[in-house]
Amino acid sequence: MEQAPPDPDKLLQPAPVEPLGGPGAVLEAAVGEETEDTREDGSGVDTMTGNNFWLKKIEISVSEAEKRTGRNAVNMQETYTAYLIETRSVEHADGQSVLTDSLWRRYSEFELLRNYLLVCYPHAVVPPLPEKRAEFVWHKLSADNMDPDFVERRRIGLENFLLRVASHPVLCRDKIFYLFLTQEGNWKETVNETGFQLKADSRLKALNATFRVKNPDKRFTELKHYSDELQSVISHLLRVRARVADRLYGVYKVHGNYGRVFSEWSAIEKEMGDGLQSAGHHMDVYASSIDDILEDEEHYADQLKEYLFYAEALRAVCRKHELMQYDLETAAQDLASKKQQCEELATGTVRTFSLKGMTTKLFGQETPEQREARVKVLEEQINEGEQQLKSKNLEGREFVKNAWADIERFKEQKNRDLKEALISYAVMQISMCKKGIQVWTNAKECFSKM
Repeated sequence: MEQAPPDPDKLLQPAPVEPLGGPGAVLEAAVGEETEDTREDGSGVDTMTGNNFWLKKIEISVSEAEKRTGRNAVNMQETYTAYLIETRSVEHADGQSVLTDSLWRRYSEFELLRNYLLVCYPHAVVPPLPEKRAEFVWHKLSADNMDPDFVERRRIGLENFLLRVASHPVLCRDKIFYLFLTQEGNWKETVNETGFQLKADSRLKALNATFRVKNPDKRFTELKHYSDELQSVISHLLRVRARVADRLYGVYKVHGNYGRVFSEWSAIEKEMGDGLQSAGHHMDVYASSIDDILEDEEHYADQLKEYLFYAEALRAVCRKHELMQYDLETAAQDLASKKQQCEELATGTVRTFSLKGMTTKLFGQETPEQREARVKVLEEQINEGEQQLKSKNLEGREFVKNAWADIERFKEQKNRDLKEALISYAVMQISMCKKGIQVWTNAKECFSKM
């Protein structure tokens, strides 16, 4: 009797299975004792005492940026920026924080680390890197990637990236990440020896899966749409902020004209001179304050940009799920086809058009021995296909479970971070307005004393 083919739509639903093990070994040396605190709860997901358990043992900072020149892979001289990473153990018998490691890394090495994490932990929402070149800048801000202010903001962003990875409940235990912080020489070779590039999915394959998958998971489809909308909203917000910064800069600098006029006026007045001179001074101070204000604003803009780039990390998880779903559907379809062929050979009836059926009609039926041999081969292929389908099914369930757990963790982090950033930005705007009121209040007092 013919068996119905598996329903691929139901195969990737969550089930109580054990979680996948990470490709990297558990951290050794300085982080050896932390792994003893790692446990598994009833859901099978690794848990620990707080998501930032690693940060309770080790402090990580990118403390310095340095401009350097050197030879690249094609032996051409180039200028680049290197960043000093420092790690400190925060728990010692004498209660002192002692420097354990310090090393220099280029931005390209941060990129290599993140690419490795993306491939080896496809279910994780991997933290993004800060922008390599400035985007959404207002016209007075330099877009040069070697500009000192931009390099400083990128240094802060790279430090934030490392702290994000170190506080992630899964990524923090990867050995390659640990070596990134502690092994300066031959680190690239160590990463390449893992062969992670061979595991990377091609963009063409991912695009093919997106259009050909028949039963996509509604939750991941909605998440993909949400990530697109989140990116669009934050992009618009950053553009508005850049336009406001341009106009605000002009308004503040125009106040410098008040200062110049009041100072010139004070020179021709005897009784009003002191009051006008003092008012002019307040206007000069007000006009010059905008540079520091907009510099502070850039840090809030960088916080928004982080979640602009997080949107792509969400889409990466969705693309991996589509690939797995497509592979599962293909395996199920192939298995159903082989079962049908086996049944047709056993019964001697052909229900669908095939080249083999046409050949049989033209050149005659197969001998019983030939048919029996083909049936045996097909039965072996069916057994193998069933095992592969079962394996893909379990792998898919693990992926869905682990991915959704990390997505929920990310949502909590996003809500907390964006709420804090927007409140801080509003507080800064209120403070800026209060300073403007104070300047005009001081000017009023100066005028009153004339």
